[in-house]
Amino acid sequence: MNIGEYLIATLEAWQVDTVFGIPGVHTAELYRGLADSSIRHVTARHEQGAGFMADGYARTSGKPGVCFVITGPGLANIATAMLQARADSIPMLVVSSTLPRSGLSMQRGQLHEMPDQHSFGRELGLFSHTVTHPEQLPEVLQRAWSLFESARPGPVHIDIPLDIMTSDASGVTEVSARLPQCRPVADEHSVSSTLDTLLTAKKPMVIIGGGAREAADDALSLAEKLGCPLLATLAASDRVPARHPLVLGASPSCESVRSLIAASDVVLVAGSELGDTDFDMYATGVRHDFGKLIRIDIDANQLHRNYSAHITCCGDALDALARLDRALPKALMVPEVYREVERARADALAEQPEAYRAQIAIFETLRDARPELVVVGDSTQPVYACSTVFSPGNSGMRFQSSGGFGTLGYAIPAALGAKLGKKDAPVIALTGDGGAQFCLAELGTIADAREPLVVVVWNNSGYREIEHYMKGIGVEPSSCAVSAPDFSAIAAAYGLNAIVLDSPEALVASIGTALDQGGCTVIDVRGVD
Repeated sequence: MNIGEYLIATLEAWQVDTVFGIPGVHTAELYRGLADSSIRHVTARHEQGAGFMADGYARTSGKPGVCFVITGPGLANIATAMLQARADSIPMLVVSSTLPRSGLSMQRGQLHEMPDQHSFGRELGLFSHTVTHPEQLPEVLQRAWSLFESARPGPVHIDIPLDIMTSDASGVTEVSARLPQCRPVADEHSVSSTLDTLLTAKKPMVIIGGGAREAADDALSLAEKLGCPLLATLAASDRVPARHPLVLGASPSCESVRSLIAASDVVLVAGSELGDTDFDMYATGVRHDFGKLIRIDIDANQLHRNYSAHITCCGDALDALARLDRALPKALMVPEVYREVERARADALAEQPEAYRAQIAIFETLRDARPELVVVGDSTQPVYACSTVFSPGNSGMRFQSSGGFGTLGYAIPAALGAKLGKKDAPVIALTGDGGAQFCLAELGTIADAREPLVVVVWNNSGYREIEHYMKGIGVEPSSCAVSAPDFSAIAAAYGLNAIVLDSPEALVASIGTALDQGGCTVIDVRGVD
């Protein structure tokens, strides 16, 4: 067994069942072991697509997404996907080959050579390690899984030089089970101080972000016992009920929600960095008034980032919120708070342009018709609309790339990854015609995978959101009218089904038809602004 085969054997022992990537001359030794394993390899058309697939897979499976890429261009191509995963705290392992140790940083014009590949990887991941001795690999893999399971996760990069990949693994520690992980918990004093402050608050509020997704049930129970509003950011909005009278279901960037936050004397925030893409998406520069701010986060670096807290609890949000919930008596009936939440949600919807309200209504209908649906969004108009006022329900399966790092070309490959991570769930990708063209070739990967899913293309023949933005700031729009191809013809070329709609009115029914008939269907929605 060489080191390449040892890596595959370890991943297989650690329940990795899917790897995304593109084989190359420099990674051929990884595929020697892969062919004899139970791990499925999904061959993308571009390494960026492979990274987005791994991202979607991680979100629905709960496991790290694993990618294999070649030296140099392979790592460069996956960089965008790694940075999206880092912004959203998604566990991803990227294994790349690199030059033999004797050639590292020598700049001799070797194939795929980068000036300093390790440093490049270090800028993308939580850490990057170049394996310079075979016996380092088990330790580095354990370090990666410790971050994935016991800390704020994100991408990790491992470089394996070509001469290490082919070296004998007989002297390396035998492939073993993954070491058990344990998340840190907040100290008793900080939890007790939080409890005392919440009990004396007159108008508290609870806010949860992506780092508290697993704690959404406890957060809702806590809000019920405090008789206060619960606000879930985009990264956690799919973990709370759509119609609960305490759930706001609107962005904290909406003026009515900002006012409700300002009226609160104590605000408990769990698992959110309080970043601008959630709390100031309109780039007003106006800061929130959080009153007395309490922050719970597994990452100590987050406890005072963007806004300084009065009380901090460094530890797992699931543990901390559960402890707070257990310490409180039964739920309160608070009709006046119900009315406040309902009014804030209605006012937030009224703030939106008419086109956004129409798109929100479409996806509310879709949510009610298909509550189990996994929706993977790109940076496109209906995704932006539903980022303002929309309650997706607590299926735990709605995510997108429009916030945080804000990439284009995400939805199509990430939807395939999501389907592979949760095969029994119906999945749709929601993308614009501009974003779709960043990764259109990944329809070929979907065809190869033979997994049923639906790709919805919101087709307004250009970068229309950018055009609207330019007009809004007094810039004459230019360079936004890009041609859209015939998506139905492209779907047919890959052997996929296609539906063309002249308007979005029949979209919900068409999605239902496509899901029921199976296979992959591309729905080209035209006649939209």
